Amino acid sequence: MNDTNKTKQIDPIPEEFDSYEEAAEFWDNHDTTDYPDEFVTVHMNTELRQRHYVVELDEDVVITLRKLASKKGVAVRKLASELLRDRLLAV
Repeated sequence: MNDTNKTKQIDPIPEEFDSYEEAAEFWDNHDTTDYPDEFVTVHMNTELRQRHYVVELDEDVVITLRKLASKKGVAVRKLASELLRDRLLAV
């Protein structure tokens, strides 16, 4: 018998999982496309409130930024954004 004549055995989805790990293990070993009747389409409207951008910086600027962020106890991205915002408002 060749592969095209084999019927794929589909395990039923458990009614409940005892843990997130058990659910993860099940879905790691099963394909959601084998269960088309178990899922419903959900329509959502979302609002993008904030965008993030990648900006290339010179290495010396990054080093200084990291040191200052560490000294202030803030994330580098937050400090960079604040510094740029302040400088742009001053222009």
